[in-house]
Amino acid sequence: MATVADDAVQLVVGLGNPGPGHAGDRHNVGFWFIDALAATLALDLRSDARCKGELARAVSGLRLLKPQTFMNLSGESVAACASYFRIVPSAIVVVHDDLDLPPGAIRVKRGGGHGGHNGLRSIDRQLGTTDYLRVRLGIGHPGPGGDVTAYVLGKPPADDRRLLDAAIRTVLDAFDSLCTGDLTRAMNVLNRRTANSGSNN
Repeated sequence: MATVADDAVQLVVGLGNPGPGHAGDRHNVGFWFIDALAATLALDLRSDARCKGELARAVSGLRLLKPQTFMNLSGESVAACASYFRIVPSAIVVVHDDLDLPPGAIRVKRGGGHGGHNGLRSIDRQLGTTDYLRVRLGIGHPGPGGDVTAYVLGKPPADDRRLLDAAIRTVLDAFDSLCTGDLTRAMNVLNRRTANSGSNN
């Protein structure tokens, strides 16, 4: 993958809950992405107390982070890591699950609201800004009256898991553009490849 420029992405965060009991949860799709990215870059994620999470560093200087604070306190890990390594919010990418997109759909945006996502809510609060890049990976919705908590903490059926794994591969294919700051190209690639996956929210 490309070398990371000084003014481009320096920290990639995947959101999820720690522990083997949550490993396959829909809510952990951000962790799945970080694991896939680490494997692609041949990096080992190691526990880092300073960052309250599992951390890896590429030769380029790019850092990967899986917060181990549980989802609702994700911001504590992200803010600690950003502060320690002097990373500004605009140089952070957060990869997370999104209930408002169908399984496998991908959307990229900078800033905006948290949309009820407690991990993003925590990050917004701890960083004091929403000026970071988000990669939204659709997991679908349980439907009107459905138990959202049980849904996000549940494991997707095999067909949905295949869609999510394919979405992760798609983001990996476009990741050089994200990391080097070519957001327009990355969004064009991702939106083109996922045009039939869901809405443009």
